[in-house]
Amino acid sequence: MGLTAGFASVCLGAKIRWRFPLEFYGGGITDYFQRIHARHGSLPMAMAFGHVILGYSEAALDITHDHEMVHVRQAERWGPLLIPAYLSCSIYLKLRGRDPYLDNPFEKEARRETERT
Repeated sequence: MGLTAGFASVCLGAKIRWRFPLEFYGGGITDYFQRIHARHGSLPMAMAFGHVILGYSEAALDITHDHEMVHVRQAERWGPLLIPAYLSCSIYLKLRGRDPYLDNPFEKEARRETERT
């Protein structure tokens, strides 16, 4: 899924950063993140999908690399269940009046791990 989104975004002007994990930034990714911002009021800097990270910009990838690497490791542990589990947690938290991003256990783990480094 990450590779498909990444390479599709290249057709919309995104650039590739050849490292592990493979990173895509700019172009269609930036446009997509701006639409998320318009709908939800927060601007994502990056998102990990398996062994692929999509970033708003090259600078955003630099800033968020360690955090996104935690999500890459989560994807290795959870496999194809990660996205449904992540979304289920977010929906549950939202229904309980909590923040679906900040209170999400996957995000809490990523913040906890990056605070250690």
